[in-house]
Amino acid sequence: MTDRHDAPSRKPQLSFWQIWNMCFGFLGIQFGFALQNANVSRIFQTLGAAIDDIPMLWIAAPLTGLIVQPIVGYLSDRTWSPSLGRRRPYFLIGAVLASLALLAMPNAPFLWIAAGLLWVLDASINISMEPFRAFVGDQLPPRQRPTGYAMQSFFIGVGSVVASALPYVLAHYGVANTAMPGEVPDTVRYAFYAGGAVLLLSVGWTVLSTREYPPEQLAEYDEAPPAPPHPPRDRVRCLLLGAAWVTVGAILAVAISMAALDRQLYVLAGMIAAFGLAQCLRGVVGDDSGFASVMDDLHGMPPTMLRLAVVQFFSWFALFAMWIYTTPAVTQLHYHSSDTASAAYNDGANWVGVLFAAYNGFAALAAVAIPWMARRWGLRWSHLVNVCLGGAGLISIALIRDPQWLLLSMLGVGFAWASILSLPYALLSDSLPAAKMGVYMGIFNFFIVIPQLVAASLLGFLLKTFFHGEPVWALVIGGASLVVSGLCVLRVREPGA
Repeated sequence: MTDRHDAPSRKPQLSFWQIWNMCFGFLGIQFGFALQNANVSRIFQTLGAAIDDIPMLWIAAPLTGLIVQPIVGYLSDRTWSPSLGRRRPYFLIGAVLASLALLAMPNAPFLWIAAGLLWVLDASINISMEPFRAFVGDQLPPRQRPTGYAMQSFFIGVGSVVASALPYVLAHYGVANTAMPGEVPDTVRYAFYAGGAVLLLSVGWTVLSTREYPPEQLAEYDEAPPAPPHPPRDRVRCLLLGAAWVTVGAILAVAISMAALDRQLYVLAGMIAAFGLAQCLRGVVGDDSGFASVMDDLHGMPPTMLRLAVVQFFSWFALFAMWIYTTPAVTQLHYHSSDTASAAYNDGANWVGVLFAAYNGFAALAAVAIPWMARRWGLRWSHLVNVCLGGAGLISIALIRDPQWLLLSMLGVGFAWASILSLPYALLSDSLPAAKMGVYMGIFNFFIVIPQLVAASLLGFLLKTFFHGEPVWALVIGGASLVVSGLCVLRVREPGA
């Protein structure tokens, strides 16, 4: 008798419009995410943050994802509602909370409140975003998954184009683009209000227009090898290993203090110590707890996922560098101003919004081409080409002097962005069992979040120590990191190989 995992997929293929509906919510999620990426550094600087402090203020975003995504993935794997299904309750809850945070963010009166609202906003976006990744794996047979993830990339591109360019467009139509010192301009304020509405409506469309397979039917369709049971973990070994990591983190923190190094390096020490504490906690809790299950899945993740983790690390290190430093780099290098109340700075900041809209627009076009590239060249070589284009784009920002020509830089970044949002997930999803699709996608997010935390801890130190504090060099470092990520993907096994 043929094992069902060796048989052709019996999961029905979906029509174009069914895939469209199931991915449409990403339009709103990315609308909010793009507003955050293009404008939060601007809001922080407006409220008095120094350039050196911006990475630390951004740390809320990746730290929130590190905590929220595996929890949401674990819970959504175990959720079933006859009316809302498995993933859609999380889409809806996250959308409501993120919309409220978008309304509040541009009205923050103090820097610490804005940093707290970034935490709330990113947590809410993550609640919606993580199940969307698993949703594609749940609903589509393997041959349609690259199309599904590319469709998500298309909506990410479209939503980001509009969101990133919105302050520039509003300024063009007469909305005030400057404000009193310490106040956010109306162009940014109204853009965030629009983002809240778009996010809620688009996610609501996906919730209302899609249905999900019940767990028992999804199990019948599952083609991935079943997850082997985890062998019992040695609790003493977990405690000893955790204590060792905590000790390393503590030693690093003491060394940073004694050498009077950049305080942002404490983030790196804290990450090491936190990993150790998690290992210690795993040695204490029972084997049947949710925390133990997540930690054991992390310890026993599939080989393909482990290799892709390295790819994701270098990719997202580069992206975080771009999101943090493009506004200060372009305003300083191309508009010759760091005064947040000046017209030159705000013109430059609006142009950054246009640049971010451009790379997302190029990403939407790239998303149409990526399925063709994947069929012709394979997933790995397609990803290598795309991220190398992105690396060249980021590095070129330091060489170009006319800000108009930065649009050419964004062409490469757009191809890299579309590829990062689709091809690693297509490489990964075929190796994940349906019963653990959510938790493994959440764990995979660790390797999106950890590089962002490393970037937050290291980039400020590197710029001050080696590059005279010039933010454009963070983009050059990010470009090199994208090239490294492309080389690393060649170590990943192609599906079906």
